[in-house]
Amino acid sequence: MKLLLDTHLLLWAMGRSGKLPAAARKLIADARNELCFSVASIWEIAIKYAANRAKFRTDPNLVRRALLESGYVELPILAEHALATASLPLLHHDPFDRLLVAQATVEGVVLLTSDEALAGYSGPVRVV
Repeated sequence: MKLLLDTHLLLWAMGRSGKLPAAARKLIADARNELCFSVASIWEIAIKYAANRAKFRTDPNLVRRALLESGYVELPILAEHALATASLPLLHHDPFDRLLVAQATVEGVVLLTSDEALAGYSGPVRVV
């Protein structure tokens, strides 16, 4: 299965955080799954890192490098992804999360998240 991890799961997975849900840990460890990260997540980390947000203290350059070295596939942001956000209902107002849902839908991958608010979207969203 091809999995697109949301920003928090990426940070928790890379930081070996105890916050990473066991279900996510199991899916990430399963070698049959292809793990992906979105450029949108790196963008979100960069913005919040520059703003000194408490939960985003890791340099986005290091996050990206660690993800690539760990075998994650980088998913670029395409115009098709941005356009797909227009057809999403306004269940969630975070533009980064909306873009992740749109990317998962367009690319036919499963968005793995711990954000219950994203569960309301139809499509390939799996809450762990």
